[in-house]
Amino acid sequence: MMDKIQTFSLLKEEPNWMLKTRLKAAKQIEELDFPLIERVKYQRWDLFQGEFDEEEYSENIPAFDDMEDNAFIAQVGTQTLMEQLPSELIEQGVILTDIFSAMQEHEELVQKYFMSKVVKPDESKMSAHHVAFMSSGIFLYVPKNVKVQLPIEAMFFQDANSTVPMNKHILIVADEHAEFTYLERLQMTGVGSAKSSANIMVEVVALNGAKVKFAAIDRLGEDMTAFITRRALVMNDASIDWAIGVMNDGNMVADYDSNLVGNGSHADMKVVAASSSRQVQGIDSRITNIGNHSVGHIFQHGVILDRSTLTFNGIGHILHGAKGADAQQESRVLMLSDKARGDANPILLIEENEVTAGHAASIGRIDPEDMYYLMSRGISEGEAKRLVIRGFLGNVLVNIPIRKVQNDFIEMLERKLGN
Repeated sequence: MMDKIQTFSLLKEEPNWMLKTRLKAAKQIEELDFPLIERVKYQRWDLFQGEFDEEEYSENIPAFDDMEDNAFIAQVGTQTLMEQLPSELIEQGVILTDIFSAMQEHEELVQKYFMSKVVKPDESKMSAHHVAFMSSGIFLYVPKNVKVQLPIEAMFFQDANSTVPMNKHILIVADEHAEFTYLERLQMTGVGSAKSSANIMVEVVALNGAKVKFAAIDRLGEDMTAFITRRALVMNDASIDWAIGVMNDGNMVADYDSNLVGNGSHADMKVVAASSSRQVQGIDSRITNIGNHSVGHIFQHGVILDRSTLTFNGIGHILHGAKGADAQQESRVLMLSDKARGDANPILLIEENEVTAGHAASIGRIDPEDMYYLMSRGISEGEAKRLVIRGFLGNVLVNIPIRKVQNDFIEMLERKLGN
């Protein structure tokens, strides 16, 4: 396996430091533990399916007929299909390219932030495996004081006929006082039922005063088993607003973290999820308050159907010394089946006195009074049910920055609900 890693690294013309990082991580995989995701027993899932391949070419290439003028990048498997960066952003120093081109063309910048400040390679079995076998990804850099008006889009497709793992790395750096919105979509292309796995990692660095809005819609297929890490490092007076829609059809664990290192730093984590059939989804959202007057809010709503399982863990952690910090969370699960299983698990870890913190958690069914009210106005039972569910999940929907993508989200939700 070490020979395959070296061959792949040479093929991609990676710098020597990256090859050394890969080989060191590969040696550590067996001795490291899986990340702890409370109440989700995923350790026996086949998260390492398929072969580590040098190249993968897909014939299922999606069409891009309605392109806008914003920054955009698209990949299928390990192929980069398209990169679009407006001239005015290039002139301002914005970088949006695949991860391997970035290592060659912006080596010093990538090396400074790649798995060195947000996630460490030896943090867990999954992080070490990710570094060793990472086969695609992107790098986004927005320079100091640059404000990007239109959303920056990234689309990542996995061929439904491919067994090559989706081991993808997304590295995003917002320099001081930069501002932008980033929209990410994970989805399948083509028709097939090949078993595959995904180990996807997103690292976001928000330097002093930066403001990042991160929206994502995940719709990976039922034959893909996924572990998705999204984590941010937030410095003085910087902020990150997450809005994530989890609409996968297969088993999935999501590990979402925001480390509020800076004074006055802020993180909002909004997550909605829908589970159906027999799938298991575990979502672990953590915000750690380190800086003074840092603010972290977690909002998780989910819908479960059939015999599926959905677990929300919300962890607010205020470290000693984080004076004036605020940690709030809300996790709610709406059950639409007697055979489904939902879990809303709030955790507050408070190590400082001069702070505010709170949580709310619930698991329940659709309120009959809501249904009665809508149906008394002439709305059918099925439509009333859809409206209640949309309202229940609407807090994330309104934070998706593109109307067309909002509509796609609604279509995906109704597909999951069987409407």
